Amino acid sequence: MRKESTRRTFVAGAGATAALAATAGTVATAAERDGGRGRGARERPTVAVLGGGVAGLTAAHELAERGFAVTVHERRALGGKARSMDVPDSAKGGRKPLPGEHGFRFIPGIYHNLPDTMRRIPFPGNARGVFDNLVFPREMMFARTGREDLRFPIPWEGNQPPELSLDDIARMLRALLDTALRLPAREAAYFVNRALVFLTSCDERRDKQWEATPWWEFVRAEKMSEDYQRILAIGITRNIVATKAEEASTRTVGTLGEAFVFNALGLGADGPPDRILNAPTNEAWIDPWVEHLRTLGVEFRVGSTVRAIPYADGKVPYVTVEDADGKRENITADHYVCALPVEHARLLWSRELRAADPQLARCDKLRTDWMTGIQFYLTERTPILNGHLNCIDSPWSLTAISQATHWPDRDFPADYGDGVAADCLSVDISEWDKRGILYGKTAKECTRDEVAKEVWAQLKAALNDTGKTVLKDSALHSWFLDPGVDGIGTPHPINEDELLIHPVGTLHNRPDAATRIPNFYLAGDYVTVDIDLATMEGANASARQAVNALLDREGSDAERCTLTPLFRAPAIEALKRHDRVRYRLGLRNALDLG
Repeated sequence: MRKESTRRTFVAGAGATAALAATAGTVATAAERDGGRGRGARERPTVAVLGGGVAGLTAAHELAERGFAVTVHERRALGGKARSMDVPDSAKGGRKPLPGEHGFRFIPGIYHNLPDTMRRIPFPGNARGVFDNLVFPREMMFARTGREDLRFPIPWEGNQPPELSLDDIARMLRALLDTALRLPAREAAYFVNRALVFLTSCDERRDKQWEATPWWEFVRAEKMSEDYQRILAIGITRNIVATKAEEASTRTVGTLGEAFVFNALGLGADGPPDRILNAPTNEAWIDPWVEHLRTLGVEFRVGSTVRAIPYADGKVPYVTVEDADGKRENITADHYVCALPVEHARLLWSRELRAADPQLARCDKLRTDWMTGIQFYLTERTPILNGHLNCIDSPWSLTAISQATHWPDRDFPADYGDGVAADCLSVDISEWDKRGILYGKTAKECTRDEVAKEVWAQLKAALNDTGKTVLKDSALHSWFLDPGVDGIGTPHPINEDELLIHPVGTLHNRPDAATRIPNFYLAGDYVTVDIDLATMEGANASARQAVNALLDREGSDAERCTLTPLFRAPAIEALKRHDRVRYRLGLRNALDLG
């Protein structure tokens, strides 16, 4: 068992010392350059980063490496939606509290910018920093209710396939045949055609025609079988973009689907299609990141809530913050990076600020929805699978992963909780407005206890339905629902951590990281980036764009942040150029059969 105090001491001691040595040259050089403005070391440009999630921490990281004096203001907890958190009153016998989270972390190989940051965060014993805390699940599953589950290995170099019994193999074959027989061949062929149409569509067609077309309409789901709708229309959109298929932008769904296919083929990939952390997020990533940023001189003010962002004399003159005791003050800096979630940020932008840059007002059209996690702690390891599962027929669109299997350096009952809980089944609830199977109520209409019981019932319906008992009531130790959810079961439910969704037209309302206000920048998963999805990768990339804009305005000669776009297959680009001609002539894609 690894003592938390020992780990923290090691990170803050040996790890931090190494980090200081490694970064001292960078900081000194940047201080000597003084952002290209000839300032002395004591007059370094100051930056207030508003928000301490992935976007805010990324901005702080890039700025601090370039010699800026950075202060991060965070209302609640560093790490934002990505963080893990302690389950209150769950620790006994010297163990750490049970680990809870807003939702399980997922870092696929289509990400490039976030992994680059992770490689630059020192971690004791890891040559590539916290990046080496990523592990590769070996399989995934579509759990069907009342039918055999579709279970797939994830092939990747160095990724050992899961050990399967004869019964496992038989079930996999039955599931594949069942789905193949129920999905008419003409529907499968049609979906392949739609995929090829999107793949060969030029950027102009994607940005205009497909951005305005719902995925449900693009794949003609209304005219297809139930299996086609559940797997290829609804399942894909809920898995990839957490948006209803009837509303989701074809451009967004298609772009991410394309990226995952290329990833699976090993094209332009940073790693396998599925990667997760080998410990609770804060232990494996966020805490070492914060410690590293402190060694770079970043100051953190946790409990600092932003209350107003005014505009005067052509810039942001100050920002009003409130501390945990309710005391307000106006903080000043040379630059301000707004890294708050869009649903919170847009409430703070003054009328004058919006008038100075109309793209801020367009953010009012961006939509958010509920996607929230619940963890079930079990007294025994659950024989589900080594990877993620999608309960594709569940009314609440559940996805889940059993975590203890993926934390090889943790002895779960010895390290966490009361010594009885042996595993954590982490579940994401993507649909909060459909009626469940237990109470006949939506998730928002249920109390917290009813939500837990309903999710458990839907999990059992998906996993215990073909003669094999996977989840036992007797093994359920306790549960933990994200505390950001409040007031459910009342007429006024609240979710502090909503997720940006991607209905048609969203692309054209996303703002740029650089605003027209010369000392004000945006960073967050709603900002225009290549990945076009509310993800940690998008948050990281947007922060890099914000920092580059700030460097330009500072006149700095510091090296700009790298930005790696999604992979574009060279062999497809010629077909896209041909489609661009057809699109400009008003013709449909050459492969589009209608």
